[in-house]
Amino acid sequence: MEFPEEGVRVGPSPHGLGVYSLRSFTAHQRIAPIRGQIIDDPDYESDYCMELGENSALEPESPFRFVNHSCQPNCEILEVELAPVGAADAGVHELWLGTLRAIPAGAQLTIDYAWPASAAIPCGCHSAKCRGWIVAPSQRHLVR
Repeated sequence: MEFPEEGVRVGPSPHGLGVYSLRSFTAHQRIAPIRGQIIDDPDYESDYCMELGENSALEPESPFRFVNHSCQPNCEILEVELAPVGAADAGVHELWLGTLRAIPAGAQLTIDYAWPASAAIPCGCHSAKCRGWIVAPSQRHLVR
């Protein structure tokens, strides 16, 4: 499934579905906003939700609901303020997928899920810096 406006496609990956670049991206480039439904429930969980704080989460839509984890990611989630300070709609933010480094066409886009140790599961990213667990680097020592 292609998303030409975002410059990505969703396709098979070693971990189900993944997001792949249709074109190259430069380092520190904003790719596209991450759209979805905001859930105001501290106990909400799903396979795709992105925590927005203690009490809410974003249930992302395609394509970015399928961005997989890597301990050595090439992307990150950015919080972008939509209006300058002092504007009527100041304080309104969007989440965007942005690059950490240059990404060639055809590469899988990944982020570091950085989950708390209490939610850690074994990692299969196989990156050179794999922590062995999908967990925040600062909490790796808490996982056994």
